[in-house]
Amino acid sequence: MLKRLFTPPESRAITFQKLFEMGEPLPSGTRAGVNINQDTAFKISVVYAATRLIADVCSTLPLDAFYRSNGQRFPFRPKPAWVSDPEPDAGFTRIDHYQAMHVSLATDGNSFSRKTFDSAGNLSSLSIMDPRRVRIDRDSRHRIVFIVDGQTTLTEDDVVHITDLRRPGQLRGVSRIHELRETLGLTKALEEFSAAFFGSGSTTSGVIEVPGEVTEQQAEALQDGWEKGHRGLRKAHRPGVLSAGAKWVKTGVDNDQAQMLGSREFMVEEVCRIYRIPPHLLQSTKPGSMSYASVEELSKAFVTYTVLPLVSKIEDAYSKLLPGGAFLKFNVDGLLRASLTDRYAAYSVGTQAGFLAVNDVRRLEDLPAVEGGDANRVPLANVDLHAAGLTEQQMKVAQAAQLINAGFDRRPPWPRSACHPSPIRDWRPSSSSRSRPLSASSRSSPRSGSVLRTSPTPSGRRSVNCPARSSMSPCPNRPSPAPSASNVTTRATSPR
Repeated sequence: MLKRLFTPPESRAITFQKLFEMGEPLPSGTRAGVNINQDTAFKISVVYAATRLIADVCSTLPLDAFYRSNGQRFPFRPKPAWVSDPEPDAGFTRIDHYQAMHVSLATDGNSFSRKTFDSAGNLSSLSIMDPRRVRIDRDSRHRIVFIVDGQTTLTEDDVVHITDLRRPGQLRGVSRIHELRETLGLTKALEEFSAAFFGSGSTTSGVIEVPGEVTEQQAEALQDGWEKGHRGLRKAHRPGVLSAGAKWVKTGVDNDQAQMLGSREFMVEEVCRIYRIPPHLLQSTKPGSMSYASVEELSKAFVTYTVLPLVSKIEDAYSKLLPGGAFLKFNVDGLLRASLTDRYAAYSVGTQAGFLAVNDVRRLEDLPAVEGGDANRVPLANVDLHAAGLTEQQMKVAQAAQLINAGFDRRPPWPRSACHPSPIRDWRPSSSSRSRPLSASSRSSPRSGSVLRTSPTPSGRRSVNCPARSSMSPCPNRPSPAPSASNVTTRATSPR
């Protein structure tokens, strides 16, 4: 106080009042004449829409905890409570938590989640802090510390720090709004100019030319009278009256000549480029803004180049909070969901190839499982994997049926391996049988080409008589079975 009494007031070459009168931008402003920060940028419609889109899409993705064993992924149970409800005390839902996180990343480039532990030392909750209140520094031990509001100092054990983009050697992430404030300032200036243009009666600027000399008071009175009679939407088309030879001279450029509407459309594309969002997701239908042939491919590009990098950062940061090598995983399959026809075609390929079961497909379509639907199937016959040998057996049966239809008996009275090899594999016609057709009563021998005598059977087919034995004698290469009652009965009732 004594210093103020005995020290004369300091004089400055320029004051804030003079700075505003001169129209110069503030140090944190832009060349477009508007100030851009996180609050003002969030009021730009296209910036708000881009931030809302990313936050809504990423925060509503399904999330679960898993662990890997022998290359397979299994659910991690019991799942920690903070995974499903990160902020139980604050009354925030899981969607609100991750929505606030993505807003912080989109505007500030940094997200700070403060940990809360219970009495046993276990992590109980995570809360998102305002990134503008947090400053990052290093202590005397070269450890990273987080200073909140310039007073509270937290360590990495208390805070989870996630960045959108980080320069080499920097602790804090890069803010898109701060780095690209000139681009966003032009967008904001276009909005304010449009509002001022329609608010002034949709007329361009100009001067009132008066012949002769006028004083400053007369000029101000003429200017105030003109604005009073024509400023505002209600007075937009009110005719004006100029006397004493005064006339209106337009000095501004019409909006259509200045391409104001085209400039505003271009700024939408600029913001889409900043946030890596396809223009159609921000309702831009300008011709040529589509880089793919279909909206489906554009949506896939949005998931690949925008959503996946963001959720991967969160997965890596929050997975460190789980014990035993467990990890968090966001499910983005719903965003890549194809049309109904394409999905069913893909499911058909998977089930026929054997790597998808019927119940796997039903789970992907949110349908209840069916009995017997967990069995995988193989190609061709589309049978169970355990019954894959049925395909080969069916082929053998079909070949045997062809031989039977040709006149050969498929049921020899002795084992085929003892006397006759497989007729399908070892049958070779003799030279004599090639030169003349076979009669109904004789056919070529499968082994030596000798003539086999056939006799009709009760079923109408012909049985092949083995040349090494009579039709009633046992095979010479097989020992005779011991007589039994069943054998005696069978021979007594045999039609042969």
